[in-house]
Amino acid sequence: MDRRTFLAFDLGAESGRAVVGVLEGEKITLKEVHRFINRPVRILGRLYWNITQMFQELKVGLLNGVKEFPDIESLGIDTWGVDFGFISKNNELVGLPVCYRDHRTDGVPEKVFEIIPKEKLYSLTGIQIMQINSIFQLYSMILENSPLFRSIYKLLFMPDLFNFMFTGKITTEFSIATTSQLYDPIRDTWSDEIFTSLGLPIEIMPDIMPTGTNLGSISKDIKEELNIGDITVVAPAEHDTGSAVAAVPAEGENWAYISSGTWSLMGVEIKEPIINKESMDANFTNEGGVNRTFRFLKNISGLWLLQGCRRSWEKEGYSLSYSEIVKLAEESKPFKFFVDPDDPIFLNPPDMPTAIKSFCERTNQGIPETKGEIARCVLESLAFKYKEVFEKLISLIKRDIDVLHIVGGGSQNTLLSQFTANALGIPVYTGPVEATAMGNIMVQAMVKGAIKDLEEGRRLIKNSFETVVYHPQDVDLWEKEYERYLNTVIIR
Repeated sequence: MDRRTFLAFDLGAESGRAVVGVLEGEKITLKEVHRFINRPVRILGRLYWNITQMFQELKVGLLNGVKEFPDIESLGIDTWGVDFGFISKNNELVGLPVCYRDHRTDGVPEKVFEIIPKEKLYSLTGIQIMQINSIFQLYSMILENSPLFRSIYKLLFMPDLFNFMFTGKITTEFSIATTSQLYDPIRDTWSDEIFTSLGLPIEIMPDIMPTGTNLGSISKDIKEELNIGDITVVAPAEHDTGSAVAAVPAEGENWAYISSGTWSLMGVEIKEPIINKESMDANFTNEGGVNRTFRFLKNISGLWLLQGCRRSWEKEGYSLSYSEIVKLAEESKPFKFFVDPDDPIFLNPPDMPTAIKSFCERTNQGIPETKGEIARCVLESLAFKYKEVFEKLISLIKRDIDVLHIVGGGSQNTLLSQFTANALGIPVYTGPVEATAMGNIMVQAMVKGAIKDLEEGRRLIKNSFETVVYHPQDVDLWEKEYERYLNTVIIR
């Protein structure tokens, strides 16, 4: 295999990365050429994404990549889902994209359900009901009588917005479109019924393109500004979880995954969406993936809780690495405190440790006092939450799962990986850490003819990166404590 080189931009809710992937022989190597902090900015009480700063960082990443790897053929961008920006007919930005953690959607789902019942909305979209979803963000603008609607030509989800800035192309990609709860997976188009019922202008929605669409070259302006040559922009699975799942080095069918980071997304890869009363009651979602597959999964508030604790402790003058926090958790007494990671109190509290203490207090557990107790509470609770979702997943897909793959940054948390194997009672395979960037690169390589298909890509990943296996331990004890967890966190 000849050397082929691609650039992946992977933007998360905390940081962004520019990662170059080099395919050579039977292996892939990755090189991070740029990393930057990505934090929303609060302006007059509203939380916005700093879109201009983010795009400037992407240009820095592109320039760094080309300087070190002059043979880069293409670039692809993936981000989190649901958030969006607007452009005018004159190709100008309209306003700033609002962060999904802003409180503008508080109480909005209930107002939508008065018009479209919850059951009907799920049957139309197959998407998990979460107040952060694009549908509720857009409808909050209707409720506010937002003047922006007078200037909007098209809505672009975050990766589409950056693609537009690089190429001038106005379009959206399948996987990112499905996260919005505005897409009908049965009819394979935007849901006219939803837009009409809520009084939303469907004409602002761009055409949906398949994953792996070639968007053409970066603009002349960008090439002149950076003094670089021609580079193609490819739309990978633009939703970061879609790219991460594409990189799971799995074989056969009896496997599940967790894409672990700020969020933990647990699910399976299927060919057709599962939309029924049982999946709705369990709040599972059907999001698009590579090769027009669907990721049948549930969003779990993942390491966000630990990230929040770390930020709060930093403000208090304690600068702790994640490995140091995990060590404190490891040294703390097990099964002392539990929380439900998905409780609304943890969505965006002013102080995460205080929110955790508050939950424990109102569930009559006492109050965790030390950093180790708080961290252990978070990690054990996450493992039990995974078990809760895992059991429901098996009942919905009606087949066994023999192994769990954890990919993404959270796969480096050795204690959580072991806790997860203990709680689920099956082997847990971790890695690759950079699964999202890897899946992004895989799609680019497919489009450019460097690899034949996704199966070949997954084999390359398996050959290229070490996988750590965690076998279940103390399964009976964890099963017993799981029952206590359920009785504790289900507040009656």
